[in-house]
Amino acid sequence: MVCLVSRTGRQSQRYNKGRRQVVGCIPYRLKISSDGTITDEFEVLVISSQKGHALMFPKGGWELDETIEEAASRESLEEAGVVGNVEKQLGKWDFLSKSRGTVYEGLMFPLLVKEELELWPEQHLRRRIWMKVDEARETCRDWWMKEALDVLVQRLSSPSLKPVEEDKTIPLISIC
Repeated sequence: MVCLVSRTGRQSQRYNKGRRQVVGCIPYRLKISSDGTITDEFEVLVISSQKGHALMFPKGGWELDETIEEAASRESLEEAGVVGNVEKQLGKWDFLSKSRGTVYEGLMFPLLVKEELELWPEQHLRRRIWMKVDEARETCRDWWMKEALDVLVQRLSSPSLKPVEEDKTIPLISIC
């Protein structure tokens, strides 16, 4: 039997100059028209915070035993129940942790969603909602995630920077 579990604890996480490194993704999908062709429009997936009061993109600590892309993919799987292609980094932001009152380093990536899972580790802790970009920008709690979304929109609006449909899915399954 295979089961998916979320990592917990901060003892194995990365820090840069005393700042906890947090990695996340903006999961997105391209819209398909009624005739089956891919359009220029896309939607993004937001998730609720664990307490359910705020909306954001999946993110969490970067562990010592994984690449940054593996961390981004893992967080999307654990928190949002999606897997896909992690693309080129959107940027790096320093932000103040709301719960800890310390400065963190946030690194964000786009994730072109290939599969939305029915079961995922944090399904009972979070809601996931597909929305248009303008809705996501308005409802997202964190300013730095909004800036990352702006970078993604700019990237996907540029014809030379559109996603390439190749399978770079990073498999992340924990065996219980």
